[in-house]
Amino acid sequence: MADLEAIRQAIIARMQEIPDIGRVHGHQPWLRQERELKALYVEEELLCGWHVRRVATHESAPAVGRWVETHLWRIWGVMAMGEGGESERLFDGLIEAIRDRFREDQDLGGVVASTVTGESAGIQVEQAEPVMFCGVLCHSVQLLLHTVVYQ
Repeated sequence: MADLEAIRQAIIARMQEIPDIGRVHGHQPWLRQERELKALYVEEELLCGWHVRRVATHESAPAVGRWVETHLWRIWGVMAMGEGGESERLFDGLIEAIRDRFREDQDLGGVVASTVTGESAGIQVEQAEPVMFCGVLCHSVQLLLHTVVYQ
């Protein structure tokens, strides 16, 4: 049905539809210089960005001649903290907007069969915590998404 790059691009496209989402990368950027890495996550002077990567695939054959691939995607996001707690509420709002957007489009525009499995439905919040990223105290989140493809 779909190859990994088509799924990755569909995930990125859904995220980019969300206002003020920041930068969305289809891979985990690695650079030697911290300032260069930081620049990849800054948009309009705000450090706020995401990267998408496939972290696991499970394949099964429930029937003769039919293969089911379930890919697990990790979406990692970061946003600079601000004073007074408002940035945490803004970041939580972005997370919920992402969850809503994927709930509205369970087949990613027909690219996958579903983002609903027996284990989960849509975006799952795996972990949210403060981190230091490129010398900046930030909110961070790890989101999980299962995609199902029939071959």
